[in-house]
Amino acid sequence: MNILDKTDDEITEIAHPLWNDLVKQSNAGKYGDFVKNFSRDLAHGLDQVEVGKQFAKSELTRSLSEEMDYIGLIRRGQHVTVLYRQRSTKKEGEWLGRLVLGYEEDDIKIFGASIF
Repeated sequence: MNILDKTDDEITEIAHPLWNDLVKQSNAGKYGDFVKNFSRDLAHGLDQVEVGKQFAKSELTRSLSEEMDYIGLIRRGQHVTVLYRQRSTKKEGEWLGRLVLGYEEDDIKIFGASIF
């Protein structure tokens, strides 16, 4: 299966709830729930201690606004990157949110997620 075979609407129907859940779990600092939809390789590649430190120290990762603006999709290889304009409830300005989706076996999983 290739996620690129899906329409833009089909992808965003999948991506938006996944992004919203990442924001919710990041704000709560719940590492286990944060990584629950990650691909095996991504989840194993993350250092739980380092991610925990980021949750504890980063004001941004604990104050993401639940409101986001969808910017668009980038299709490449076996993955699609979904871009969001993200804001904080405590910090002024805007950040770029990046969510990379693809198939792992028969399930759509997160292969990358970042805010910068």
